[in-house]
Amino acid sequence: MQFPENFLWGAAASAPQTEGHSLEDGKSATTWDKWFAMNPEKFNEGQGPENTSNVYEEYPNDVQIMEDLHLNSYRTSIAWARLLPDGKTLNVAAVKFYRQYFQELINHGVHPIINLFHFDMPWWLMEKGGWETREAVDAFYFYAKTAFEQFGDLITDWVTFNEPIVHIEMGYLYGFHYPAVVDFKKAIQVGYHTLMAHVMAVKAFRETNISGGKIGIILNVTPAYARSGDKADQIAKETADLLLSRSFLDPAVLGEVPSELIDLVKKHQMLPETKESDRKLIAEYTVDFIGINYYQPLRVKAPEEPNFPAQNTDDLFTNYEWPERRINPYRGWEIYPEALYDVAMMMKERYHNIPWYVSENGMGVADERRYADANGKIDDQYRIDFIKEHLTQLHRAITEGSNCFGYHLWTFVDCWSWLNGYRNRYGLVSVDLDNHYQRTIKKSGYWYRNLIKQNGFSVED
Repeated sequence: MQFPENFLWGAAASAPQTEGHSLEDGKSATTWDKWFAMNPEKFNEGQGPENTSNVYEEYPNDVQIMEDLHLNSYRTSIAWARLLPDGKTLNVAAVKFYRQYFQELINHGVHPIINLFHFDMPWWLMEKGGWETREAVDAFYFYAKTAFEQFGDLITDWVTFNEPIVHIEMGYLYGFHYPAVVDFKKAIQVGYHTLMAHVMAVKAFRETNISGGKIGIILNVTPAYARSGDKADQIAKETADLLLSRSFLDPAVLGEVPSELIDLVKKHQMLPETKESDRKLIAEYTVDFIGINYYQPLRVKAPEEPNFPAQNTDDLFTNYEWPERRINPYRGWEIYPEALYDVAMMMKERYHNIPWYVSENGMGVADERRYADANGKIDDQYRIDFIKEHLTQLHRAITEGSNCFGYHLWTFVDCWSWLNGYRNRYGLVSVDLDNHYQRTIKKSGYWYRNLIKQNGFSVED
């Protein structure tokens, strides 16, 4: 299976999950730093954000391994609280670090794609209400403009947010991220301010006029599949897609919030506060490309006894366990590669075949060291099989005309995963936390190197 010429092969990560040095060299606290300080018992084995994978020091070694494995691209993020510790003052140490890091990637033939926000809300802004307040939109615009001005001579490809729906759901509906409240109306307002922050970051990008530059947004798309063809189940599916996918895809690509979404939140008395000029801004500042993070599908059915107005998404759609599902037992996620084909064709048919790429796809597994040989190399054939299955579906979609330009695995080196810490490992390269963060390439890393070298693979590989 050959992929298009100049296809991007790489991996994805984030600043808060890999850098470490979370309160050093001028960086201020984020919600994760503060939450860990307040409630360390919530975090797996007391693993907090302080050190993570120590990429802050290890990046020259990591980038060399990337080159050795033939990665031609890599996506990571800038830490807002590192670049602008108080939201206004530029941290010179941060500028130096990121410029050296990005230049190292470029020098080794690894094209950087840089993201502005990956769940790491600065604490100074959280104290003012975070994404609940319109002030966050203006603050993000200033941060984005600062980043473009400081690094635009090195970085041409930018994204505004990674998975914005996650900090909305996890922080304001399900209690897994700080501030861990359950308030549907508040979640809608947070979502709207996040959307406007994205729009204003695109505006800042256009104003900066980076030569050859492109800007996008990365969205986790969990396509909904209904339990049945019954009308109620089909409405549940359409509602799930509307809230979890179209809420950001439509404005980002098509320049408008879906009218069905406006009707839905109005019906349930959850309309957010807006400004009259917002609609024009949304229409004007659309993206150049989309990143799609795909891990699992969403199986839904109609709720049996829903509240009205809705108190949570369970009042609009509920989960359904497909009898034929395959599960990754470590994450509890269904493995369904066919959905990646469906997403790819949706991008072609619904979103004007805008350029897009798989910005994350991967498999987290616990206790991987049980698969290590005497030299510490982990035999993660399960990860290779997972990648192959998904790439097979992606290749099928590309041959049918979907405008996909790359594939990034989550992740390169094993990383810290929020409350889960290092419970599950995702990397092509293992990190030994007990041995000075020593890196060891897994079997999947060597397989991925051959994949990139051939720009494709045989199903027998």
